[in-house]
Amino acid sequence: MAYDRQKFVEAVKEAKARAKPRNFTQTVEMAVNLKDIDLKKPENRFKLEVLLPHGRGKEVNIAVIADGAVAEAAKKLGLDVISGEELEKLKESPREARKVARKYDFFIAAAPLMPKIGRYLGRFLGPRNKMPQVVPPTMTNLEPIVNKLKKTVRLQLKNNPVLHAPIGIENMEDEKIAENAEALLNAVINKLERGEHQVRSVYVKTTMGPAVKVER
Repeated sequence: MAYDRQKFVEAVKEAKARAKPRNFTQTVEMAVNLKDIDLKKPENRFKLEVLLPHGRGKEVNIAVIADGAVAEAAKKLGLDVISGEELEKLKESPREARKVARKYDFFIAAAPLMPKIGRYLGRFLGPRNKMPQVVPPTMTNLEPIVNKLKKTVRLQLKNNPVLHAPIGIENMEDEKIAENAEALLNAVINKLERGEHQVRSVYVKTTMGPAVKVER
């Protein structure tokens, strides 16, 4: 039996109602538990980018690793820029490289710097599913890419049959969060060999609140 949007709305309402007030705006998260999937087989693992119809509800941190035209385009948008020279310094400090990987949600990189990014940052970005979106070194308008990333969530199915992702924040409208949840679940279902039959359960929760099952 398929999930319908009203079930998502009801689960989101309940998750919000059961969440205790906090002194920060909590994220609303979704977990999709899978079944009958052998993750020892590489073909069953996947990475997925999903565009949420109503975005994440909050700003995302984007860093641009570039020199020249791409760096200038990034500065015009007020984005943090990591130059080729600064990238070189990271090879001497794994601790700083780890901090950079943690600080940003997404990275955009000029193509010529990708070999160095792989060497100096790859081991920190890879496991976090944060490898950069690569752009040509002559690109002068990053706005379309940035706007898309602001609405994007990344998922990675690797060792455990469960996927987690943010789908909004607690002060967003329930219906908008539900639409985001539906878009996310449909994207996951489309990646599964037997579609919805491999979905064991779906839960939503706030950052610090209890998980609420989305009923079918």
